[in-house]
Amino acid sequence: MNVSPNKKLFWFLKDDVSLDLSKPADLELYVQQVLSRGRFEDVKTLLIAVERERFKQAFLKMKQFFPWEVRAFWEDFVENH
Repeated sequence: MNVSPNKKLFWFLKDDVSLDLSKPADLELYVQQVLSRGRFEDVKTLLIAVERERFKQAFLKMKQFFPWEVRAFWEDFVENH
């Protein structure tokens, strides 16, 4: 699945770039950026676009890179959903 990333979150990507969420690297980049810097609407789009298990795997792989507040919130979410 391809998504056109929000330019406010992905200012470092060229304007015409889309992320292929079937690729682990693109998925991890998308999850990390949205959870770290996204607004409610961005997170909602992420949770709709990405299957729960793939989201969980990506988060668990990268959780060490999140600020502790973000990591703690999403660890609780992943454990309870």
